Amino acid sequence: MVPWPRFVELIGGSSRVALTTHIRPDGDALGSELAMAGLLEALGKEVLLCNAFAIPPNLRFLDPGRKARQLGVDVSAADLDRCDLLMILDTSAWAQLGAMGDAIRGFGGRKAVLDHHVSQDELGAEVFKDTDAEATGRLVLEAADQLGVALTPAIARALFVAIATDTGWFRFSSTEASTLRAIARLLEAGVRPDDVYRDLYENDSLGRLRLIGRTLARAVAELDGRLIHSSIELSDFAASGAVPSDSEDIINMTLAVAGTQFAVLFVEQPNGGFKISLRSRCAADCSKLAERFGGGGHRKAAGALLKAPLAEVQARVLDAVRAAMR
Repeated sequence: MVPWPRFVELIGGSSRVALTTHIRPDGDALGSELAMAGLLEALGKEVLLCNAFAIPPNLRFLDPGRKARQLGVDVSAADLDRCDLLMILDTSAWAQLGAMGDAIRGFGGRKAVLDHHVSQDELGAEVFKDTDAEATGRLVLEAADQLGVALTPAIARALFVAIATDTGWFRFSSTEASTLRAIARLLEAGVRPDDVYRDLYENDSLGRLRLIGRTLARAVAELDGRLIHSSIELSDFAASGAVPSDSEDIINMTLAVAGTQFAVLFVEQPNGGFKISLRSRCAADCSKLAERFGGGGHRKAAGALLKAPLAEVQARVLDAVRAAMR
């Protein structure tokens, strides 16, 4: 459980707060970060959103005011040093922080982590974590209650995106009755699910549709259909006209194949290596598998990054998955 009294004390003793989240951001990462910014601003805090990435096109609707800044582009480590608290949301792993890693290591003020993932590195920060939470956004909602901040439509919208995306639009087993009660509060605060769904899932580019087609056409089934895997190389992005963020959520599409219990997707990264995405519907634990390759996550969804050629990455990861599924 999150030690909320200490969290409230930490926020109360801070006047300038920097917020950051993991690279290759998803809806929970950005939704949680932007919602937390709204909470802190409501308390009169000066807030700096500093990430190691530019917000991907499919999630820009979350930040119409363009509050988020990119390290090395429109904000520097010196700007961070003017803050007295740095909060990391939705990750506890150095590998997922990218260029922010060095800035965090060199930060002289207090540091905090708000997260729901099982895996955890020593980030030199106070950790506020609940691995039973379905999304970090759910923890930010609890933080709003603990801090006594009312939900504005903008905060509620960011939290809805965080929770909805990390629960697969409420179809994952992490969705509980309490999840839907929390969502009801967000609707009461002004969220329109139809508008959010349209922004999230009905604004695909032609490039993304072509990338989906190439990825699904390459899918391979093994172990009597229980294991499915595919890959995306940089040449696929170029050929389809897609951008790296267009690969988000494609792995979940492979789980639509009848009989599938485990899915793996290998995505080549612009800076080298392959991002490994793992999804499980069986006893095989994604987080334990990801940890073997320097990554982490949840039992049913996790990821890692391996700097090696595709054939080597596939051999190492798929051998481990096959063994875990026996």
